[in-house]
Amino acid sequence: MTALACVSDVETRLGRTFTGDEAGRVAVLLNDASALIQSYTRQSFSPPTSDTILLRESAGVVRLPKRPVTAVTSVVLVGINGIPDITVVGWGWDGLDVVDVSGWDSVMVNLPEAVQDRSWLPATYRVTYTHGYTAVPAGIVALVCAMVGRTMAAPSAVSGVTSETIGSYSYRTAEPGMGVTVALTAADKAFLDDAGYRPKAATTQVRLR
Repeated sequence: MTALACVSDVETRLGRTFTGDEAGRVAVLLNDASALIQSYTRQSFSPPTSDTILLRESAGVVRLPKRPVTAVTSVVLVGINGIPDITVVGWGWDGLDVVDVSGWDSVMVNLPEAVQDRSWLPATYRVTYTHGYTAVPAGIVALVCAMVGRTMAAPSAVSGVTSETIGSYSYRTAEPGMGVTVALTAADKAFLDDAGYRPKAATTQVRLR
């Protein structure tokens, strides 16, 4: 996996250059932060590529899971119970991530009777589409750097630090054996949700045969 930001991105934001040991640790933290974001959003933020996937219809549409979608090139209704695959015409794409398959059968002729009465629903579609980013979005780079910066600025090399001050007396304890790691906070998740990086679930992806 390629990190979604680089060491120099963090250095620029913190206004300093890391030493050799620090740079090595930052590189690891960048990978960790990138993995957390990709896992939460279910997006790879990789360069444009073409994919063929199986999706179940829901309310007349299939929602494409990877973003941003740049093109939809083929929609095929997957055959079942002896019915062959049917290349669909008349489908519509909203320019974002939704393919409308609700009315394609009305513009096609000589369809098998089982398809006409939809007795074998839920329908599964094989969709070929292109998706991906020419560059990692600036908001994602900023979030990765913020996650790493928070970790680098932690007051202790140990997580679970608890401190308390009473008058002139203060003390601090820490849980042993726990290294500071990057974390995706509730605010981070809200940003990813609001920015649309985490797609809404509307259809089910099934395994390609």
